Amino acid sequence: MKRLEPNLLLALSTALALVLVVVTASFYGATANVLRNVLLAVFCTAGFVLLNPMLQRRMKFAVRPPMIHRDSPGTAVWAGLFPLAVICAAAIPIFWPGHDYGLLIIIAAVWTGVTIESAIKALRRA
Repeated sequence: MKRLEPNLLLALSTALALVLVVVTASFYGATANVLRNVLLAVFCTAGFVLLNPMLQRRMKFAVRPPMIHRDSPGTAVWAGLFPLAVICAAAIPIFWPGHDYGLLIIIAAVWTGVTIESAIKALRRA
């Protein structure tokens, strides 16, 4: 491998941001639901990655290419908004503590699933 795949780096950075969301939601949330938050993040991410291709085939949607293309470098900038949005989501429990942030974890897990799916597509094309 001569250079790192940018879609893989995007998926890794978004996954690390999802870990940050789980940590802040567990620490600053209403109750200490660490196990529930971790399971939500893992199952929602894995569920999206496994079930979304089947849903797209069944709905007869066009196959989407990976998020970052070498032909258009501007896609890297737009795709970089995914980890930024997940990191901003991780800041929400810090400023408004004491709530249940399960939905926030699910949303961040789906965004992470989108980037992981993009990395899988990019690695299959290479």
